[in-house]
Amino acid sequence: MLITVVRTVLLYILVVTTMRIMGKRQIAQLEPFELVITIMIAELAAIPMQDRHIPLINGIIAILTLLFIQVTFSVLSLKSLKFRTILDGNYSIVIANGIIQEKEMREARYNLDELLEQLRQKEIFNLDDVEFAILETSGELSVLLKSQKRPVTPKDLQLATPYEGLPTVLVFDGQVMATELNKVNLSEGWLRAELQKLGFQDPSQVLIASLNSQGELFYQAKEKALNQVKVKGGAR
Repeated sequence: MLITVVRTVLLYILVVTTMRIMGKRQIAQLEPFELVITIMIAELAAIPMQDRHIPLINGIIAILTLLFIQVTFSVLSLKSLKFRTILDGNYSIVIANGIIQEKEMREARYNLDELLEQLRQKEIFNLDDVEFAILETSGELSVLLKSQKRPVTPKDLQLATPYEGLPTVLVFDGQVMATELNKVNLSEGWLRAELQKLGFQDPSQVLIASLNSQGELFYQAKEKALNQVKVKGGAR
């Protein structure tokens, strides 16, 4: 029993480490060769877990070999457009200038049901609204709506808008984020003083607090602290 647990833990750590090295992607975003390697790694890890008679080193060597192949292919695809095309294939333009491209769809083995489904997932229910639709190598559908059907933007209305950067999280689950405070040149003393103005005696009472690029502080109290502070959260 103990040997099985140890083997499982070691293989789990190895597979998680391997997937982290392979990169941050969701299953739907994997290229075909990445999906194949992912499935093979899962199978190779499962076999030694189930059969104690198979040496653990066999599974480890096989997984590391696949990792080496995947990293090598990824590096080559970054350096060579031709290799990337062979490995990943090309995208297919399935709608061009508002017209469905039947030949492209046949070559991609992509049918109308799939096209309509992916359009609905993007909240597009009228084919007449689509100017271009591109089936990416990952299987995702990228859509460009006709200019008359796109949402109006401030630029269309010739309105000036202020710069919006990423908010900086200063308190996360009651913990002061010292590194983030340093990035915006603020001290923990300043943060505590601001939180006290809002009725918080200690950052541990705060679920989250963030500062946007306009200097506005968003905050929300933890449920346990709601009875101790006067406000439930908001922007200041």
